[in-house]
Amino acid sequence: MGKVLAVCTSSEKGTPKRSAGSAELVTGFGLAGDAHAGDWHRQISLLSFQKIEDFRAKGAKVEFGDFGENLVIDNIDFIKLPVGTALKCGNVILEITQIGKECHSHCAIYNQMGDCIMPREGVFAKVVNGGLINVGDEMIVCRSDKSQSDKYRVWIITASDKGFKGEREDLSAPVISKIISDSGYTEAGYTLLADEQAKIENELKRICDSNLADLILTTGGTGLSPRDCMPEATMAIAQRFVPGIAEAMRSVSLRITKRAMLSRGIAVIRGSTLIINLPGSPKAVKENLEFIIEELLHGLDILTGRSGDCAAG
Repeated sequence: MGKVLAVCTSSEKGTPKRSAGSAELVTGFGLAGDAHAGDWHRQISLLSFQKIEDFRAKGAKVEFGDFGENLVIDNIDFIKLPVGTALKCGNVILEITQIGKECHSHCAIYNQMGDCIMPREGVFAKVVNGGLINVGDEMIVCRSDKSQSDKYRVWIITASDKGFKGEREDLSAPVISKIISDSGYTEAGYTLLADEQAKIENELKRICDSNLADLILTTGGTGLSPRDCMPEATMAIAQRFVPGIAEAMRSVSLRITKRAMLSRGIAVIRGSTLIINLPGSPKAVKENLEFIIEELLHGLDILTGRSGDCAAG
């Protein structure tokens, strides 16, 4: 999830844009009053705040809008998103149409620094659904181009000290991989980590904040061992909780073994990614995941915007 830090416009092309605090986005046109708005594919330009900060760290004295960007957004790395990705901000829906652009004539920033980030870090979008956009509004990445894939992306994380050292084969991740494949998901990646909370937290944040997956399924680290820390790591990076998923998994497991009451797994949301802690044993992974996998599709439809407001326009 990102946050709008600046809404910038300029009345003439070739001049720096300046923050207006808020502006009206017009469907199929762009920002009202902005020189670059029009009936074309580059109606809005966006730049990640972190990229501006990195550039400032090199000694550049730049203000929001100096690169020609309309929107400065915190906590979204736009160049990692494919063309066709939809961005939602209140009632406003944008669709990314271009990543970067060719620089035909060097701007004042390039002449000063010998570099400019807009050609490689900026993205462009068209306005699918208009509305008012303000500094402080939240922005979410709600879907990707369906021409690339309709499947939800799943990242698998295994937490195991012995597995990380190569002393034990990871038997649970292949079980997860088969179930998600059979259920119409696509595997986005796999990480094997030791039971170290800080490293697990960093990996969860990296995947969520870089929009690398719609669903993260973890296995291991949910028991009572002093080294088991998956729920703690997951809780530390969570923005919202989904207690019903973990309750449902424990409920189905309790029909098989009373020891299911000892599982501490949780389910949470960070940004537009759902994270679910599965048990460590392959048998328990299969029992739990097969029980919830079908219903997760509806939850992910709502979370990512495939159902609801993101279908507008």
